[in-house]
Amino acid sequence: MSEELMNTKEVARYLNIHEKQIYALIRAGRIPATRVTGKWLFPKKVLDEWIEETSKNGLEQARKKKERISGALLAAGSNDPVLDILQTCLKKSHPEFYIFTSNIGSTQGLEALDRGFTDIAWSHLFDPETGQYNVPFLPKLACHVKAVVVNLFWRELGFLTLRGNPLNIKGFKDLTRRGVRFINRQEGSGTRLHIDFHLQKLGISPEKIAGYGDDVYTHVGIGLSILSGDADTGVATKAVASLLNLDFIPILKERFDMVCDQSVFFQKGVQALVAELGSELFRKRCSHLGSYDFSESGKIIYATA
Repeated sequence: MSEELMNTKEVARYLNIHEKQIYALIRAGRIPATRVTGKWLFPKKVLDEWIEETSKNGLEQARKKKERISGALLAAGSNDPVLDILQTCLKKSHPEFYIFTSNIGSTQGLEALDRGFTDIAWSHLFDPETGQYNVPFLPKLACHVKAVVVNLFWRELGFLTLRGNPLNIKGFKDLTRRGVRFINRQEGSGTRLHIDFHLQKLGISPEKIAGYGDDVYTHVGIGLSILSGDADTGVATKAVASLLNLDFIPILKERFDMVCDQSVFFQKGVQALVAELGSELFRKRCSHLGSYDFSESGKIIYATA
């Protein structure tokens, strides 16, 4: 056989199914095939395109048919105390909606969105080459999603230490000093990408940082590690420093977004969530944190054409 054409036995092996199932697919018109001198032949290039398209359609159908509690939304990705406040306020104003969140990091959140495991991804991935957040990562991490990126807020990120900053932490170079114990964020998180970017920019080897290999999955986890004495410093939000009465040494201000498929964006629950960003109750509950910028909240940053 030509390597460009496959017979039914070869296709069965290629798809890892029984040859009888190939004939059933042919009869149903669900697989591309050509009949030549009484035999069915399958152009490999066309077959590969069919497999890819079938996979995409299957993912879309999975999203549409996923059974769950009525009014529930699944969310995954990065975390922030404001998300808890937002979801609490949403529940008060719209008790019919539920949001179930998993703190797995920005990268894994977008990957879960792409695979249809979640409706919403929380993300703050920074691309040093473009200076943009989240959008440059969509072709790689969420290529099967017709994405909408909506800004939730801007927040401050920096080093957390005990009150009084006893080890005088001022920047990344201080992490290499003897006696300084660092607590890291997990690989794939937006905060970890910021940390690695700054270390690379300054020419600092992670091997010189005590605790670089120790990580936690949340910003609150960073703060608790410092309070418990397991670490001297780590990178987290200013809000966590305020909540846990820790010192804060600023590094940068970053954008935190919600990413979802366009079909999900227009669901009532998501629209209610976006509207809640501007509610008086939500803004009042966030005001004591004092480190958030809501000037672009609810703004559509990007939408796949």
